[in-house]
Amino acid sequence: MDSLLQFFRSLKAVPRLATIPIILFLLVAVFGPLVAPYSPAAQDLTATHQGPSAVHWLGTDKLGRDTLSRILAAAQTSALGIGFVLAAALTIGVLLGATAGFLKGIVDESIMRLVDVGQSVPSLIVALAVIGVFGTGFWVMVIALALAWWPSYARVSRAMVTTVLRQPYMEALQVIGASPWRVFFIHLLPSAAGAVLVYATADAGAIALTIATLSFLGLGIRPPTPEWGQMVVDALPYLEQHPLEVIFPGLALTLVVVGFNLLGEAVALNKTPRPLPRRVIRRFRRDLGAEGY
Repeated sequence: MDSLLQFFRSLKAVPRLATIPIILFLLVAVFGPLVAPYSPAAQDLTATHQGPSAVHWLGTDKLGRDTLSRILAAAQTSALGIGFVLAAALTIGVLLGATAGFLKGIVDESIMRLVDVGQSVPSLIVALAVIGVFGTGFWVMVIALALAWWPSYARVSRAMVTTVLRQPYMEALQVIGASPWRVFFIHLLPSAAGAVLVYATADAGAIALTIATLSFLGLGIRPPTPEWGQMVVDALPYLEQHPLEVIFPGLALTLVVVGFNLLGEAVALNKTPRPLPRRVIRRFRRDLGAEGY
């Protein structure tokens, strides 16, 4: 529980510079489709490949679709994808990792060997294998990425649970007769979740990039649903004549990935003990000297 509380406290101390891109991304994901000037799927073959103008602020694509409207709608697609992937991966990873650390023995060995196999294969390869078997689509992509990401969360959860079980207050809980279910769900799971959430904040950027990569390869979000990777691959044949059609969705994806990376780094640094400032050390020495130590 303390680990989970420390995570939320660390969010309050995160610099604003690290939170601004993520807040903007979430606002665009929620309200972007509502304020989009056009429907993201509306085609106008008489206005293809137009540059930025008063009518189309970011221009149009090869089918005359408004680029700004599609970028705003694609933000919602990416946000939903990131949210569902993280929710599934965290649920599987934290539950299995905490169970392995709590039960130990053959259960621990079985789960951790499965984790070793999962971590030995690159996440993108796992996702491609699942998509190759079950086909493309939003939910297939979510399941594929969740299966690729859960092993690392399971390992962190097991390590956290093992550490918590060695604390004196856990022995006190056993002495007073606390049930194993209470120990597991009230004390161990929240601690494991708090430790894993630190990694999840940084992984969100990697998941956004993987979603775009799968769509770029034609294995992720199906057209006509707007997605930044799909927008980039659609505009690539016209890169020399109309480079802005590639730059705008690529820039949106870059800002989101960099924003999540900054947020994850800031959260991790806030949870790491920092050296005391010199003025604090001098004050401690002065106080100790005055007391005769």
